[in-house]
Amino acid sequence: MNLEKLKGDFLELYHEDSEYQFFAPGRINLIGEHIDYSGGYVFPCAITFGTYAVVKVREDRVIRLSSNNFKELGIFEFDLDNLVYDKEDDWTNYAKGVLHFMLQDGHELNHGFDVLFEGDIPNGAGLSSSASLEVLTAVIANEVNDLNIEKLDLVKYALRSENDFVGVQCGIMDQFAVAMGKKDTAMLLDTNTLEFEYVPLDLKENVIVIMNTNKRRGLSDSAYNERREQCDNALEILNSVKKEDFLCDHTLETLDQNKELFEDELVFKRARHAISENLRTIKAAEVLKEGNLDEFGKLMDQSHASLRDDYDVTGKELDTIVASAQKYGALGARVTGAGFGGCALAIVAKKDVEDFKQKVGKEYEEIIGYAPDFYIATAGQGAGKL
Repeated sequence: MNLEKLKGDFLELYHEDSEYQFFAPGRINLIGEHIDYSGGYVFPCAITFGTYAVVKVREDRVIRLSSNNFKELGIFEFDLDNLVYDKEDDWTNYAKGVLHFMLQDGHELNHGFDVLFEGDIPNGAGLSSSASLEVLTAVIANEVNDLNIEKLDLVKYALRSENDFVGVQCGIMDQFAVAMGKKDTAMLLDTNTLEFEYVPLDLKENVIVIMNTNKRRGLSDSAYNERREQCDNALEILNSVKKEDFLCDHTLETLDQNKELFEDELVFKRARHAISENLRTIKAAEVLKEGNLDEFGKLMDQSHASLRDDYDVTGKELDTIVASAQKYGALGARVTGAGFGGCALAIVAKKDVEDFKQKVGKEYEEIIGYAPDFYIATAGQGAGKL
């Protein structure tokens, strides 16, 4: 990203020089999918793709936002005293929600600001462009108002924006990874307690290849909220036998022994995914620490199969690209993010990457009708001022 060009664009747009620069990354989740709202473990890392912002502080309470990714939409302007969701405000609702909840909790936002954003996360790819924007807004507001809010609290404002302002019932993983990421490490996060540990992401002679199906997905419009309801339903059923706080606290034994309580087989399958995925995630962190990448790859493959067969969030594009990756030499491959389109990950030997991209790309295009994109993922730093 050319920050000097972004500053020049800011000057052209707002007719004043910017004062600050900020960055928030996107994220990938190595394993532990669709369980952050069921109290499970997740294993994400921040990536070096992300969202940049150049900012000028204002003396009034006006917020003006624009993005080079949506130039045709121009500048959105609103007042800190009137932060309400408006469909017409498009992508800026994610930012607006963050400011709304900061104010609601009594933080004094005395300064408005002008911002120009630009992201190099492919939009709709499932690499958390919305969480990146939310966390970035929280970091900017915190910095320019000298609020000294803890990073974890900024994460929670970002999540509340997504859940209660925009209306996507996601868990905390995306915002957490975007804010707390650390170079060359993944994070094993207990989404129930928010305790976490950094695990070195040492892939030896391998790299993570992000495979973008180029099938866009819209989270609010997807079956995301329906899956969450099914998991809540499964928890209720299992709690009639043994009380636990979260679905992922239950065991596969308890689930199997009480299969007859599930009138809807789909609800049973959703629970089987959540509980088994949690176990896979804990094991994946262990084998990565031991340097056992073959086992790590197998767990990735199993995770994708569970998300395909029990959770039904993959679809033809993701299943095609993952099967192709497995066929052409990936140690392991799986969907990353919410699914319904977006991206998958593969662990591939560095020396084979070009051959891998060529073969997988060709096969995918033959089956699906259009080409995928590939990027090499590097674990990067979390959000902050540049």
